[in-house]
Amino acid sequence: MNKQKIVILGGGYGGLQTVVKLQKSLSPNEAEIILVNNHPYHYETTWLHEAAAGTLQPERVRYSIEDIIDQRKVQFVQDTVEKIIPEEKKVQLGTRELSYDYLVVALGAEAETFGIKGLKEHAFTISNLDSARKIKEHIEYVFSTYHSDGRNTDEQLSIVVGGAGFTGIEFLGELVNRIPKLCDTYQIKRENVKVYCIEAAPTVLPGFDPELVKYAKSVLEKKGVEFLIGTPIKECTKEGVLVDQGNGETKLIKANTVVWAAGVRGNSVIEKSGFENVRARVAVDSYLRAPGYDDVFIIGDCSAVINKETNRPYPPTAQIAMQQGKLVAKNLKLLLQGKKDLETFVFDNKGTVCSLGEDDAVGIVFGKKITGFKASFMKKVIDNRSLFLIGGTSLVLKKGKLKLF
Repeated sequence: MNKQKIVILGGGYGGLQTVVKLQKSLSPNEAEIILVNNHPYHYETTWLHEAAAGTLQPERVRYSIEDIIDQRKVQFVQDTVEKIIPEEKKVQLGTRELSYDYLVVALGAEAETFGIKGLKEHAFTISNLDSARKIKEHIEYVFSTYHSDGRNTDEQLSIVVGGAGFTGIEFLGELVNRIPKLCDTYQIKRENVKVYCIEAAPTVLPGFDPELVKYAKSVLEKKGVEFLIGTPIKECTKEGVLVDQGNGETKLIKANTVVWAAGVRGNSVIEKSGFENVRARVAVDSYLRAPGYDDVFIIGDCSAVINKETNRPYPPTAQIAMQQGKLVAKNLKLLLQGKKDLETFVFDNKGTVCSLGEDDAVGIVFGKKITGFKASFMKKVIDNRSLFLIGGTSLVLKKGKLKLF
C-alpha cells in the first residue's frame, strides 16, 4: 500500500508549525511529508522591522529549516512555487513538479501597493529578509555620505513611512531609536533628520484601542515623527511622495527614503492557481480547506477566516497562522486514519502587542490594556514563545530575545 503524500508549501509560521506537529505525531510509515520553501531558512516576519531599522542584525532574524525538521520523516525541497493545479493534484515548482494526496498552502504574503503609481519602482517594502536588509543598508549609506556627496540637504536625510498599521508603527519605533546613534556616528544634527508617517485612514493603528493609539502616537511624536493622518499617498517618485491634500490638491513630501508598510495581500500563486480569492486570500471553510477541494488546506496570509463578531476576516498574524498549522496537522492525521469527522478552527486570540522600540510597546493581553515596559516585556515573551513552539528550548536559547529585564 502506497503511503499518502503530504506537501506543505512555505516555511513560514503556519507551514513550519504544520511540519513540526506532523513529524511529532506521524511515523515514517504513515505518510511521506515534503516541505517546499524558496530559501533554506525561516525568518521571523514579526522581527523584520528591527532588521530594517538596523536595531537587530539580519542574521538574528533567521534560522535553518534543516535544524527544525526531522529529516527521517520530512523531505525538504528548496524551490520556488510557480502554480498549483488542484484538479490534477500537482504543484509546479521552478525546477520540477510534485504530486500530492494532501496539500497545505502556507506561502505567506506580498506587499499590497493598491495600484499607487511609482511605489514598486521607488519605495522599499518590509516584506522579506532581503528587503529588510536593503532598507538598513540604504539608510546607513545615506547617513554615511551626507557630508560627502555634495547635496547635504535635509531631503537627503528625510524618511517617509507609508502606513500607520502595526508594521509601520513598529518600524518607526525602532527607527527613531536608531537615528540618534546614526547622527552621533556621522556627526549629523538630529533636527536635520525628518521622519514622516503618512496614513490614508483617519487614525494610527486602525481598529486598535483608542487609548493605546493615543499613547503610541504620543511616544513617537516626542521622538520626532510627524504624522500625516487621513492623507492618502497618490504617487511615489524619485523625489519623495505626492499626497492628497483634498480639493484636488497634492503636495510633494521630499524624501530620499520611502518605506511602504501600508498593507499586504496573499501570495500571487493563489491567483495563478484559480482558487476563489480576494486579494489572493481564500475564504476557507471551518476546517481551513479551499472551497471545492477537500484535499487542499490554506493557512496563514493566504487564508481568510471570518471573525463572526465583526463579520470581517481576522488580520493575518503569526499567532493565527501557528494555530491554523496546529489544527491542520491534527486534521491530516485524522484523514490518514480514515476518519471523516475533522476538528473545526476556532481562533483563540491571546492578545496583540505593538512594539514601539526596545523598551516600549502597547498591547492588549488576556483582555487587559498594557503600555510601556510591561508591554515591551510581553512582546519579548510572545516572540520567544513562537520560537519555542517551533524549535523548543534550544531555538529560544540560540535565537530568542532573552534580555527580558
